[in-house]
Amino acid sequence: MNRKAKLTLIALMIIFTLSFIMMIPSAIFAQEDAEETEETTIETVAIPVELDFNVVYPKLSAKAGSNFEFSVELTYKGEEEATIDLFVEAPEDWYTTITPSYGSSQITAVKISPGGKETLKINVYPSVLVESQEAGDYEIIVRAENEDLGVSGETSLTATITATYGLDFTAKYGTYNTKATSGKNNKYDMVLENTGSDEIENITFTSDAPQKWIVKFNPEKIDKLQANESKDIEVTITPPEKTIAGDYMLNFSVKSEDASDNADIRVTVETPSIWGWIGIAIIVIVVIGVAIIFARLGRR
Repeated sequence: MNRKAKLTLIALMIIFTLSFIMMIPSAIFAQEDAEETEETTIETVAIPVELDFNVVYPKLSAKAGSNFEFSVELTYKGEEEATIDLFVEAPEDWYTTITPSYGSSQITAVKISPGGKETLKINVYPSVLVESQEAGDYEIIVRAENEDLGVSGETSLTATITATYGLDFTAKYGTYNTKATSGKNNKYDMVLENTGSDEIENITFTSDAPQKWIVKFNPEKIDKLQANESKDIEVTITPPEKTIAGDYMLNFSVKSEDASDNADIRVTVETPSIWGWIGIAIIVIVVIGVAIIFARLGRR
């Protein structure tokens, strides 16, 4: 290799070496810039804002006329303290309130710190209207939101009303005593009312009366009686002929598979009018006979 070629090769090697050395700081600075950019990106990632409900017992049941109390836990995830508005949606004519887990003050909002939790009591009062107290499942929606943060959350609760059954068998005019004539059919009016929250079926009537007395109910049986419905019951009481005048206790009972009731009735038996007239005639005859005897004795 001649001298000129050697010089050219040496020059190229020197240039390549210097170029490599000059590229090292740029690579280092580029790597540092990338690390700084990555760190900056990590630092500026926003924490997602969330509202979550946790309910251990989302379904409760109670008899008609009872109230419900649910316990719910609200969790807030965010970057700063926030005021959360609270709402409850329930069936029409139902009444609801929200109170803290410890306390009775009604609230409509709660202030929660980032990552904080708040336990709330959801108090549910069914409508006093009978038609809204029918047995069944009723949905309650609890909602939390903050419009400024654009965040909301909700949960569903179920209030189950179970049916109640009751029968009320009473005297129509409020008096539990009546008069009867022996050997005759005597009418007495009663009223049967379904005081429960559901329909009652197959209702029958029975009586407990002195021996040989006849007691009949009209109607003898009721197939169905709706909640809060009442029906007039005519009772026919027939004491046997020649029943001794006086007071007698009778018991009327009403029964079904779901409910029953009874009433005690005092019956005053009176002598038939024909026997009354016969008695008066006998007394008159006796008085006249005694008068005649005294008159004859007086003449002697």
